[in-house]
Amino acid sequence: MIKQKLIKARKEKGATQKEIADVLCMGVSNYSRKEKGVLGIRDEEWVKIADFLQIPLEDIYEDDRKQVFICKDQAVGLINGTNNIYTKPEYILESQRKYIEKLEIEIKELKQKLSEIN
Repeated sequence: MIKQKLIKARKEKGATQKEIADVLCMGVSNYSRKEKGVLGIRDEEWVKIADFLQIPLEDIYEDDRKQVFICKDQAVGLINGTNNIYTKPEYILESQRKYIEKLEIEIKELKQKLSEIN
């Protein structure tokens, strides 16, 4: 997904792709791919860009996280900005579910211990 808000703000502030690429310690071609949505922009990069442009993060931020949904007992994901589609077999999903349940039990036990201490 092309980062329209970011491109507009960068141009309004008179900043070049090279200047922002330098702030992010990367080459111009990599930064250009991020603006085009080919590569994702990490949260800390969004913050650095907003600081450099001296504008609120909300003015430029556009979510480019993966979208995942369940289809016939398999996780199917669409990655924004690409045509990639991937699936996860049911046995992997089941393993993840069991691990999540284990973590939820552990969290509950730790919360109980914490409440006993306080």
